[in-house]
Amino acid sequence: MSSADEAKRKAAAKAAELVTSGMRLGLGTGSTAKHFVDFIGEKVKSGMDLLCVPTSEQTRQQALSLGIKLTTLDETPELDLTIDGADEFDPSLRLIKGGGGALLREKIVAAASKRMIVIADRSKQVSVLGQFPLPIEVIPFGLEATKRRIQKVISAVGMRGSPKLRLNAKGETFITDEGHYILDCPSGSIAYPDALANGLQNIPGVVEHGLFIGLAKAIIVADPNGVDIIGELG
Repeated sequence: MSSADEAKRKAAAKAAELVTSGMRLGLGTGSTAKHFVDFIGEKVKSGMDLLCVPTSEQTRQQALSLGIKLTTLDETPELDLTIDGADEFDPSLRLIKGGGGALLREKIVAAASKRMIVIADRSKQVSVLGQFPLPIEVIPFGLEATKRRIQKVISAVGMRGSPKLRLNAKGETFITDEGHYILDCPSGSIAYPDALANGLQNIPGVVEHGLFIGLAKAIIVADPNGVDIIGELG
């Protein structure tokens, strides 16, 4: 196991300590969240009673393979806790998510939770968001028109670069679990994430963006030296 993967596992293990029997739990998506789901599988195997909502088909399949009891937000519209990873986070607990393509479901599940706790290795910590390209989920219809309006918004807040259509490993258009496309916007720096989030949300054709603002209550960040907590776990 690489040092980065070991750090992810440490963060996931710390988050698993927050889980108690009877919880309604949101399960995140991505390499760090995968470790957390493994820990939840161990808790379920030992007899803990949990009801979980996965944020992607990938996570759903993993959870089912571990015997984790699943529900939906239609059946269980309010959750106690969601544990998820992030592609970046800043000192204000603002996040960039969506590298795995699950940002829409991730944001819906996080918003339905009393608490969202983020788990990450130290490489995800930045002083200013933007080193990781910002994912924006869009509907296929009118793609070019939507892309041009996104370009205007990101340029207005001083971001460099242009939105690029995400492709899968086969070189085909990446399709999200909800049947949408993703545009990745490289910038290097997002000086005004709140203004950018508001601007993107007002564009017809944009389903959701990867800026998670005001959702994370705390971040559990790990490195070879140990685990730190940013924010409040309680």
